[in-house]
Parts: sequence; C-alpha cells; structure tokens
Amino acid sequence: MTYFKPSVIAIALATAGISGSLVANTSYAQTANEQEIEKINVIGSRRLGRSIEDSPVPIDVLDADTLASTGLTETNQLLNTLLPSFNFPQPSLTDGTDHVRPAQLRGLAPDHTLVLINGKRRHTSALLNLGGSAGRGSSAVDLNAIPVNAIERIEVLRDGAAAQYGSDAIAGVINIVLKKAPSGGSVSVTYGANVTELEGVPNLEGVSVGEDGNLAFQTGGDRDLTDGQTLTVRANSGFALGEDGFVNVSLEYRDRNTANRADFDPRENYARQADGSLDPRELTINRYNHTFGNGEVEDIALFVNAGYYLNQDTELYAFGSYSGREGDSGGFYRRARDSRNILSVYPDGFAPRITSNIDDYSLAAGVKGYILEEWNYDVSAVYGRDQFQFGVENSLNTSLGANSPNDFDAGTLTYDQLTLNADFSRVFDLALFENGLNVAFGVEYRRESYEIEAGQLESYQRGNFGRGGAVRTSDDDAFGAAGSQVFVGFSPASAGDNSRHNVSAYLDLETDITDFWNITVAARFEDYSDFGSTLNGKIANRFSLTDELALRLSASTGFRAPSLQQQFFTNIQTTFVDAVPVETGTFAPGSDVARALGSPGLDAEDSVSIAGGITWTPVSEFSLSIDAYRIDIDDRIVLSNNLSGPGIEALLAGTGATRARFFLNAIDSRTEGVDVVATYSLDLNNYGSVLLNAGYNYNDNEVTNIIAPPAELQGAGVDQGNLFSGTEILRFEVGSPKNKLNLSAAWTYNDWRATLRTTRYGETQDPSTNPARNEVIPTEWITDLDLAYQVTDSLSLTVGANNLFDQYPDASRNLIEDVTTFTRIFAYSSFAPYGFTGRFVYGKVNYTF
Repeated sequence: MTYFKPSVIAIALATAGISGSLVANTSYAQTANEQEIEKINVIGSRRLGRSIEDSPVPIDVLDADTLASTGLTETNQLLNTLLPSFNFPQPSLTDGTDHVRPAQLRGLAPDHTLVLINGKRRHTSALLNLGGSAGRGSSAVDLNAIPVNAIERIEVLRDGAAAQYGSDAIAGVINIVLKKAPSGGSVSVTYGANVTELEGVPNLEGVSVGEDGNLAFQTGGDRDLTDGQTLTVRANSGFALGEDGFVNVSLEYRDRNTANRADFDPRENYARQADGSLDPRELTINRYNHTFGNGEVEDIALFVNAGYYLNQDTELYAFGSYSGREGDSGGFYRRARDSRNILSVYPDGFAPRITSNIDDYSLAAGVKGYILEEWNYDVSAVYGRDQFQFGVENSLNTSLGANSPNDFDAGTLTYDQLTLNADFSRVFDLALFENGLNVAFGVEYRRESYEIEAGQLESYQRGNFGRGGAVRTSDDDAFGAAGSQVFVGFSPASAGDNSRHNVSAYLDLETDITDFWNITVAARFEDYSDFGSTLNGKIANRFSLTDELALRLSASTGFRAPSLQQQFFTNIQTTFVDAVPVETGTFAPGSDVARALGSPGLDAEDSVSIAGGITWTPVSEFSLSIDAYRIDIDDRIVLSNNLSGPGIEALLAGTGATRARFFLNAIDSRTEGVDVVATYSLDLNNYGSVLLNAGYNYNDNEVTNIIAPPAELQGAGVDQGNLFSGTEILRFEVGSPKNKLNLSAAWTYNDWRATLRTTRYGETQDPSTNPARNEVIPTEWITDLDLAYQVTDSLSLTVGANNLFDQYPDASRNLIEDVTTFTRIFAYSSFAPYGFTGRFVYGKVNYTF
C-alpha cells in the first residue's frame, strides 16, 4: 500500500483549520425559502416543491445523522443494514469482485439499479463480475467509492423509472445528494477490528503422524481471532464562495487489514520421501495457507460540491470526485507438490494474490435557474472514468521455468462516460387541473467507451517448459501452466477499445386532477448506436382517500441497454488439451468466435413493472407504507456455459478457438414482492425521545423462460441445459434473501445517543452444480449497537459493535451432504447476505465546527 497515512490525517486536520478562516456569511443559503428547498425530493417527480410524503411512488430517505450512527465504513454496508430491499453479500475468492463488490436491489442484478449523484447519472465500474457470486455477469456503480461524510442524504426510489431516467432503472433509482453547507464541518477518526470466534471452525492445536502413517490433526474449541483492523479518517468542511456561493469538501481515508476466515489445509503439501513416509516439514508448515474473507484495502476519496448564484434566477454548480483504491486478495494455494509449482522458486508452495489499483474520477458542471420567469431549466455535462488495473503477486508462469517473474502486470480495464443533459419544466395554470399542470421535457446525449489493455508479456505467455518447470525433452511432454497463476493476464488478442453513443428525449406531465388525485405520465425515447432504439412509458397515481390515508398505483415499461463490458469483454487464455495448446475463454458476442456459435449479438433487456400500495399517517409521529410490486424482465443478458466438444470444435474451425463462452439474451424472469416501512417518534418526557423504525421486504425471483440454443449450437448437440446451467438459474432465484426485516431504535437523552439495530436475514442459497453441495443458509439475526456521548458542543465520543453477538452463517460442512476438502477450508458461504467476518468493535472521535 502506498498512501501515506500521516499526511492524510494532517490534511484532514488542516481542512478543519482552514475552514475557520474562509467561512463568511452568505446571502442565499440561510433564507427560509432555501431551507425549504432542502426538504424537496428530486427523485420520482420533476415538479419543484413535490415532497416525499406526497410522492406517488415509494421512496426511502436516509439522512446524514442516520448514516453517521454506525461504525460501518462502506456505503454499500450501510445500505444493506438500513434498507430491507437491499442485498450486499461480501464474496471472496472471486478475482476482481473481491475488490469491487456488487449489490442488489429487490434481488435483481446490480446493473438493474440506476445510481445518480445530485440527480445526475453516475458512471459504472470498469470491472465485469465473472466470479461465482451474486451479480455474476454485471458491471455496476462502485458505491464504496463515495465517502459517507460527503452525503447529505440518500434517496432510494423503489419503482421502475426507466421512462424518466433511462437505462438501468428497472429495480429503482438510488440518488446520492451531496452536502452543500457553506460553513462548518467535521473531522472524525474511527478505529475498529473484528474480535470474533469462528462458529463451527475449530482451532488447529497440533499436527502429528498417525498410526497409519498419514497426517493427524489435533483440534480444540472454536478459533478466536482479532483481525480486520480498520482505520477511517474523515473530514468535511464548507466554505463560502463570495457572498452567493459555497464549496463543500469531503475527504475520506480508509486502511483495512485482512480478515481471514479460512480453515486449516489438511492436504499433504510435500511429495512423500523415497520410503513412502511423510516429509518432516509437514509437521511445521503453516496450514492456514489460504485467505478467505475481506482482503487488504487502502483507499482515499475526495468529493467537492459547489454552487454560485450569478443572480436570483441563475445558479452555476459543479461537483466532482476522485477515489483511489489499492486492494490485495488471495487465490487458491499451490502446494509444493503441485505440478504448477516450481520447487526451486517456491520450495514450500505459494499462495498467489490478486492486487488492484483502482482510480475513479468524475466531474459535473452545469447551470440552472429560471428563464422567462416561469420556465425552470438545468443544463449540465458530466464526465466519469473508472480504471481497474489488475496485478498478480507471489505467483509465477510455470511454462517459463525458474526464470519466470513472481509479480505481474495483468492488464487494465477502463470505462468512461460523458453525459450531456438539458432539462426544462414549467407549471401551466389551467382551470381544468388543481395546482396546474407541470410539463417537463429534456434531451440527453451520452457517449461511453470501454478499453481492455493487455498485460505484460509474461502474464499471458506460453513458454516451452513443462509441468513443475521441467525442461521439455520432446513434443509429447506436457506444457507447464501458461500465464500468471491465479489470474492470467489480458493478451493482445483480448485487448480493444470500443465505444458507443446514444441520444434520448423525454416528456413528463404531472398534475392534480382533483384535490385528492395526483397523476404523473412520462415517456422516453432512446436511440443507441449499437443495438437500436427503445420507447418506454410510465404512469403513476396517488389518491388521497383521507388526510391520513393515501393509495398509490404505478405501471411502467423499462429497459436496460447491454453494457459495453458485456458487449466487448474478452479474455482469451491458452490451455492445453492432450499437450495441444488451444484458445478458450470469454469472447465478445459480436466476435467471429461467438458468431460461429450462433450468437446474434446483444439486444436490450425489456421490463414491465406494476406496483400498488398505501401510506397511512394517522398522527405526525407515526407513518406506515405498504407497497406490492411485480417486475417482468424479458431477454435478460446472461453468460453461457463454457461450450466444448467435437461439435463445438467443428463450428469453431478456423477461428483459433476450441472452447468458448459468451453473453446472450437468454432468460425471462419475474420478481414479485412486498415492502413495508413504518416509523414512530416517541417522546419520553424527562427521559429523552426514541425514534423507532421498521422495514420488511418479501421478494421472490423466478426464471420464467430460457431460450432454446441457436440453431448452430443445436446442430452441435447443445441443449438448453448445456447452454445455461441450472446453477446460474438458482443464483437468480434464490441467491439473495427471500425476506428481510430491519428494526431500529435511536434513543436521545441529554448528551447521550444510543442506536440499536437488528436485521433478520431470510433464507438464502449458495447453489452448486452438484446438488449434494447446494448450500441452504438459514435465517439469522444480526444486531448492531452504537453509543455516543457529546462531551462538548463540538466533541463527541462513540463506541459500538456491528454484529454485536458475533453471528456467523452455519459452517458449510454442516449444511451440505458432500463435504470436500475445499468446503472445509472455505468454511462459510460467500452468499451469506451479512458476510462472514463476525463481530466488529470500534471507537470514534468526532469534532464538529
């Protein structure tokens, strides 16, 4: 890790000091009108002044205080704890996905949720998730690149909104609103660690030679660990920009150590001696040779939000960010006796590691205000770029022999996006409608590009050495493993730079038909340069049955454009079949290889969403909402199985490949569920006040149809089951909790504040190609406690624990019938919706000014 910790802390403290000298009175931010604008929700309605309470669609709002009252250090973890419809498993041993972990809303794919910053589309990560985790085959926004202390509030629209906001908004929209205070700020330092006992995983006490001459292991009680030490430093400050502007700056630095939950490796590491006895080193080698859990991460993020009023009708605004992350995660351990090892290089075997160097940039600028006194306008440009550089350390390319490098540059993925928007709206006073008719329309241009850069030659090269690094004496000798082990680098055949653009236009009408009936109608047309055009619409209604009770109904069509990552990702590897080198891997759907297998290329996914619910607010202290929904998605994009066999080889003759997989529009799905959200504020008189929250989500995903293989594949003997595996179907259907319950109580009393949260995660499954290894993860309750004391008006101290009672998913060995060596080494499932690192205790010092 290269970031220099003392300098980061110094910057944070300097930010606090500088703010005192630059803050000045402003003429606009303190007005009653501006304070009222801060309460306006920008998601789900394009009418200024529309509040969350009278929205025709369900919206969750998480404010800065709610986000701060926890020791969680990642934005995705916060959303997982606070939102019942949000799922954030924390997979391990999934290559790059260990470094940018995907999240899901309503159990759909990570790329079915649109993410906005200040109402503007955020760019996605360059990484394509290809490991065996939830969200496989997707590229999504890296929410963990957005520091919590930069956020004023998070708005989550739980309704299809592609007709309003464009591609990806099938499951909903997450809008992150940045802080805009022109003065004041805070500095905090949080330090914590996992203090835990691994449930169902015994500690290795000793190793000996048994009476049968094999290894014997002596184990004790469950293993105790303290690891995952995490330092988080945050600073935020607002500055006046003249008398009519502001600049709000947020900085976050995080340094997290590894939290390893691997069990000991019982396999023989060394070749037996000439007499058949065990090598004596078997008794002394470290048997905890895998890393399974949270890898080492060091990152820094900077967000800036600014605005300036040229006059009372015109505001210039800009916001931007930079985040850098260095990650280090483990791969499968190669034993000393492994044919992929070279004993002269690693006499005790080796555990290769995947490293990442992720740089993420964004910049937005625009102008908004009023023209002709009645028209609102907002014209903006947003650019975002994400670069993911793969590295491999403590590894080797066996086919290069003992001269192989140990560390490799395996290549770089880069995604960038430029978005230009022009939005206009106005309220027309028409006698026919209560409160007039709001008309909004706009146009958008978006250009995206995706580049794969090849790694260094040795990361993908096939040398002439045999297995174990031995010199090949004839052409019949088997080749050693080619490329950097744990992650083969991108070759020039995989490299490429591709782009596309699209233009869109929308019309949005909203009015109160009567004083109790609000209706919104929206339509959006988009045209993409790669797959064509799409037209989508939405209608949403809110009926105020009484002052306390309202009914809301919505219906919409939507779409998700295939991502450039799905369109063009290529990773070609050279493998050996009977000592013959062949090309295999993931090929772009439009490539010659995929076309030879009948690939028609990718089209957009289409959706139809319907939802209905009620809101009830009998008193100002209590509110309840219940919403049911159904989302049908046609032509979902999935990754095929690895296709091989004589028929496939015949189709691929002349392409240079003999095995391949590719993305295709292969399945239809249906998602049905119910959301329940309730809040109650209770005044305890002399004992302070308590805010109670409850949220429940029931969600059922079903694959309703799978396409027949293309005619070319059918002729080669491929049927539906060979094209797309049952394991992937199960990942869609049961890879996220079917139900989830969030309960919380925040008690404030004088200078004390206590927040207690508990979440019940419903049953989840970790599917396998072998039914005997299909893992059903039982229901579990996870409880967090955060206790804060306000020492002075400016200084507060906090202690707390996430997963207070140190709950783990049941050990895999106790949940499956066919227990293997690796289901013992990797003791818990990566599909556990609350992770598997146990209790995390922390302390925090916070200073505000």
